[in-house]
Amino acid sequence: MLNIGPKSAAWLRQVGLRTPEDLAAAGPVGAFVKIRRAGFRPSLNLLYSLEGALTGCHWQQIPEARREQLLAELEIATAQLPPPRGRPAAAPVTTTHVGDADDAPSPGFFDDVDDGAGHDEHE
Repeated sequence: MLNIGPKSAAWLRQVGLRTPEDLAAAGPVGAFVKIRRAGFRPSLNLLYSLEGALTGCHWQQIPEARREQLLAELEIATAQLPPPRGRPAAAPVTTTHVGDADDAPSPGFFDDVDDGAGHDEHE
């Protein structure tokens, strides 16, 4: 198929899309999502290549309006996906500061501690 190179073809086969009919049934967004969910890291060029393969044109000739429509469909499809199995959904990154330099014990803090019984703990 037009626009489908060896790497793209291998990714499609590995996600179960082996024929032009399989690709047409999944659609460009569905196929792209399957490839990403399988752990591959395709660029958006693959999305446009899949669209071009289905419409019979070079991926660079996909009109801007159609590209925007594909991106909107991809955003919707991605938002509807369940979190990956075995891993929690990503959450916002937060930074936790433990203590402050002013709270840190001074050097030798535990040296020669008096336990109140008249002798040091070192004894």
